[in-house]
Amino acid sequence: MSARIVHPIEQESFRRLRARLDTSHFAPLTRAVVERVIHSAADLDYATDLVTDETALVRAHTALHAGAPVVVDVEMVAAGITRRETVCRLKDARSGPELTRSAHAIRLAHEQVGPGALWVIGCAPTALEELLTLDAEPALVIGLPVGFVGAAESKAALRESGLPAVSNVSEKGGSAVAAAALNALLYHPRPAAPLTPQHDPRTKENQ
Repeated sequence: MSARIVHPIEQESFRRLRARLDTSHFAPLTRAVVERVIHSAADLDYATDLVTDETALVRAHTALHAGAPVVVDVEMVAAGITRRETVCRLKDARSGPELTRSAHAIRLAHEQVGPGALWVIGCAPTALEELLTLDAEPALVIGLPVGFVGAAESKAALRESGLPAVSNVSEKGGSAVAAAALNALLYHPRPAAPLTPQHDPRTKENQ
């Protein structure tokens, strides 16, 4: 993958973000995710709304840069991830009496990719709920669906599942912020030596 060229507008945006919010206390990958999610939404509240785990992010970063598949729930998430091919089976999915189309798409994707993928869910709570019923063995679940019905509950269930995850507590979320969280891991350089997880007061075990 060629080196990413950062546009001056993006550089200035991050400069202003850091002038308004001190993110220096976050561990490296947590900081990368928090900053890029905030940048995507212009919403500083994500600094306290997001729930991350640096150890999980380190392992996911390694898996991602080793070529692990990336699965998304909708094409809008895929559109935001420009430097990596993704799997989205929504076009092939069908709804049923007890299964939404988004949930069926997750089943189809799981059949395709198997264990070890990174799952990026930014739209449908039912997609996240379905993923939690599967033996997906994910490298990471970025669970940031949005909505007044089921979104906060599905994210709480993700945290309770013990799976490696990025989530948030509130009902907000969406395709842009979910893609941003994945992009933070994509854009973060691979270190010469393996990343070492660091304690972070905002990690999952302290929620």
